[in-house]
Amino acid sequence: MTLNQNTAVGMNLPVSLPPVSTVTLDHPWRWIAAGWQDFKAAPGISLAYGIIFLLASFLLSLLVVSIDMTFFIPALAAGFFLISPLLAMGLYDVSRALELGDKPSVFGSLTAWQRTPYNLLAMGVILTLAFLIWMLLANMVFAIFYVGLTPDFNNALDVLFLSGDSPLFMAAGILSGSVIALSVFCISVISVPMIMDRNADVMSAVITSVRCVLNNPKPLLLWAALIVMFVGLGLVTLFIGLVLFMPLVGHASWHAYRDLVQSSPSV
Repeated sequence: MTLNQNTAVGMNLPVSLPPVSTVTLDHPWRWIAAGWQDFKAAPGISLAYGIIFLLASFLLSLLVVSIDMTFFIPALAAGFFLISPLLAMGLYDVSRALELGDKPSVFGSLTAWQRTPYNLLAMGVILTLAFLIWMLLANMVFAIFYVGLTPDFNNALDVLFLSGDSPLFMAAGILSGSVIALSVFCISVISVPMIMDRNADVMSAVITSVRCVLNNPKPLLLWAALIVMFVGLGLVTLFIGLVLFMPLVGHASWHAYRDLVQSSPSV
């Protein structure tokens, strides 16, 4: 069930760009509630995706530790937010199927990308580039504050968070990361669901996503904070919380798209 019955449609726009809706501060909470309903309607698939996120996070962390690059784990965790819209494609498909009254399936969610592979690939390239830029920037910030130092697994916590340079290092990392994260959020908040649902081209999806943010700055700032909170809880619980929170946010993101962008017949 979509939520755009109580929203107001924005200004008239060319037919190639759908009108966006004006939402209120209570809408992000409705998206979470609708996402939870989808989770309960398809618990097996939702939990399967959550377990995949859990295992992938564990394996990536073990790989980083095994090559003595423990100091990259915080940067990788932060970068996770940048590519998460793409990782949740299967969850969007589950919510889409439930909305249409169809029965979602694991196979259908895993092959959802085949409906519009080239546009999704292009969006994936954009998000991956953003992730790589963030990793490069994080490495530069680390190199500036810790010249000639490579913390190992045993002293990484002390070096990164408890040393004399830690406050400035953390401030620089948070500031630079926030700029990139906000930029990526603006271009991707509804882009991937819109591409999947309407076979939209990447440029139209990105422009529509930015318009949604500009039209609803406070509600979408709250939505961004909720995403950070839920996914952050998943990360700080040694990834165990991802089993629940990643599917929840993925399903809720579908409802955010449906509420922010004026309805049209699904493609």
